[in-house]
Amino acid sequence: MTRRRTVTTIVSEQRWGSFLGVIERSWRKSGYEITGTNPSREMPSVFARTPDRFDLTVEVGYKGQVFFDVTTPCVDESEVAESTTRPNGPAHPLGKIPTPNVRSDFWSAATPAP
Repeated sequence: MTRRRTVTTIVSEQRWGSFLGVIERSWRKSGYEITGTNPSREMPSVFARTPDRFDLTVEVGYKGQVFFDVTTPCVDESEVAESTTRPNGPAHPLGKIPTPNVRSDFWSAATPAP
């Protein structure tokens, strides 16, 4: 089973490498194994595995949209309960997630990270 979260903050192309680097270092610090990277200039990504074998992906996609995926190692098919936590931003209906539209002074800057 895979869960995906979509980032609506604009991460400029000039900051993709820094953004993915922050994620990769955090995952390594958490004891996750980095299983691969895709240094593509159009759709870069980082792949990792947790000690309990969950697969993680962070990838830059269409129009710079950033996605986080978590895939479980093994599950039995069952009904999926609704989330018990409220989102810390807008709750977009499935299939209606906008392309990045939230500006960040740091991540949206059109210059490389210092």
